[in-house]
Amino acid sequence: MTTEDDEEFAAAGAGEVESLLRQVADLVGNARPMPLSSSVMINRDEVLELVEEAAERLPEELRQARWLLRERDEFLAKVQRQGDDILDQARVQAERMVQRTEVVRTAQHTARRTVEDAEAESRRLRHEAEDYCDQKLAQFEVVLERTRKTVQAGRARLQGTADGSAAEQPMAAVAADDPGSSDTDFFDQDS
Repeated sequence: MTTEDDEEFAAAGAGEVESLLRQVADLVGNARPMPLSSSVMINRDEVLELVEEAAERLPEELRQARWLLRERDEFLAKVQRQGDDILDQARVQAERMVQRTEVVRTAQHTARRTVEDAEAESRRLRHEAEDYCDQKLAQFEVVLERTRKTVQAGRARLQGTADGSAAEQPMAAVAADDPGSSDTDFFDQDS
């Protein structure tokens, strides 16, 4: 039996009870008045029979009405639970999305900070390397200058042996230019 059948049956039962109650009302309304009284005469057995029949039908109708109300309440509760579940799922999904966007935002911030730190470290290392190279080139320049002077002195000496007396002059000039060196010492660049 479907809900529609139950509603039709309940409507038919309600119509029968209502019809019986109207018959009782008609009996009372159409009853003959008693002489010299405001009371009316009604057939007691007929009214009692109609009231009893209505009373017998009422419990069935009330039971069906209660059943329909209970079914409606269960349906409403089911729909409410489904609605609550949908809302809970939507909240969970929204929280996940917020967390994902927060994770992405945090990751982007961390990545940006890491790139900035790496660029700063790269600049620092490049400056240190440039400074180191400049320092080593300056030392090499000093070594080259000393070597040049030593080569000039050696050439001058070789030319002086051909002359005989000029060999002592250039070496003295080199020694005067570089007080830490002598004609027998070699320059050690690591010291």
